[in-house]
Amino acid sequence: CKKALSENKNDISLAIDYLRKKGLAKASKKSSREANEGVVAAYSNEAFTVLLKINTETDFAAKSETFLDFVDQIGSFALKSSDSGSDKKQFLNESFNNKTINDYFTEMIAKIGENLILSDIIYLSNEDSLSNFYVHNSYRNNIGKIISAIKYKSIDNNKDELSSVSKNICMHIAAMKPLSLNIDDLNDDLINKEKEIQKDLILSSGKPQNMVDKILDGKMRKFYNEVTLLNQNFVLDPNITVKEYLKNNNLNILSFKTLSL
Repeated sequence: CKKALSENKNDISLAIDYLRKKGLAKASKKSSREANEGVVAAYSNEAFTVLLKINTETDFAAKSETFLDFVDQIGSFALKSSDSGSDKKQFLNESFNNKTINDYFTEMIAKIGENLILSDIIYLSNEDSLSNFYVHNSYRNNIGKIISAIKYKSIDNNKDELSSVSKNICMHIAAMKPLSLNIDDLNDDLINKEKEIQKDLILSSGKPQNMVDKILDGKMRKFYNEVTLLNQNFVLDPNITVKEYLKNNNLNILSFKTLSL
């Protein structure tokens, strides 16, 4: 501060501008540095649930209260967003309190001395549905290293029971990392690639040609059971599938999302 005043003939207003410019200059230099640590976070209101992924350069910075407060601030802005379908670029250009989200990031980069990146933002509409999320390796109740969230419907009205069941599903997703809700939702290229790999493995094992298709069907059923949520064995009770657990508890999953570091 003393240097800023002396550089600006003791004019406080000019000295403040000087300090801000120095901070922005530092932030600009850091913006090209890799940021592979950070957190994921979830925020929700009646209209929608938003998931954020913000990267830092070090795990030390990601755990700091200064950074976590900043993440909560950005999450609060996301809930107030004028466009709940905005992508990263749109969101970063939105204005709150006469500053863009980009400005808030630039100021925090200068403050903590590390590059920060908004890597992902996902909106889940709560219209005609319910939602819940689970945070793994948490720093706060809604901030951690892995977040899974689901949209669901139910004929039950017991809020506590619904919260418990839906939270269990979110925990399962975080642990088992399904690729899609069901088989029909899997990417065709992924399926074809897996079939090709499994077929080559079967042939290389010396199985006769007339048995390949039958063995391949079994291999693919196992693959589908491993990568699709509804067909996975439920992590809290491996004797039943997720589909059976949901049926037993009158819950229907519409979609799910995950973010992780």
